[in-house]
Amino acid sequence: MLEAPGSVEAPREATAPGPDACAASPTDRRGSVNALRAAFAPAEGPSSDTVAVAPPLNLEGPTLWLARAIYSETKLPHEQELVAWVVRNRVETAYRGRRTYRAVVLDPYQFSAFNPGAAKRARYLRLQPEAPLPRWRQALWVARYVRHAEGRAYRPFPVETRHFYSERSMRGRAVPYWAERGGFVAPDPGRYAVDERRFRFFKQAS
Repeated sequence: MLEAPGSVEAPREATAPGPDACAASPTDRRGSVNALRAAFAPAEGPSSDTVAVAPPLNLEGPTLWLARAIYSETKLPHEQELVAWVVRNRVETAYRGRRTYRAVVLDPYQFSAFNPGAAKRARYLRLQPEAPLPRWRQALWVARYVRHAEGRAYRPFPVETRHFYSERSMRGRAVPYWAERGGFVAPDPGRYAVDERRFRFFKQAS
């Protein structure tokens, strides 16, 4: 049901954001979000895959599943953050009866990279924190940040926002039926610069 945007331009990752970027108070939410992005600022030119930041310590299983999902959808940190909130919203509302991150990610025909028979499914399922891939390590930090963010001030959109699709990935295919029913949600433009051709988010879709 969720459509993957496919290959996207990768951000540069030279340094890890550190625990402070993932554990600020709600009143400091803008600073914490910016600190996370600053650590993984998109490169102006071709980015390097040769420098991998350290993965978060004491990484939990649910965070690993969340990181796999967002890494499969996009390599840009601010987009990963928004996709992560969609996954978290599904867990918190037990969407389609799924109450864990693993169950949400593996829910059939919801996240295209994990569809039965998908070409890259096995690759994403095998990903572990120690894999020396800079953009994968970035996804681990973003997943940790979103999973542990507490308070409404952190949320970019309502908890009912549980769907997204990418216009760029829909070439030759119809727009998802649930998108035609409305419910479009625009993340706060003061915090996120989202190209709607890459990602559109929806609430109260079924």
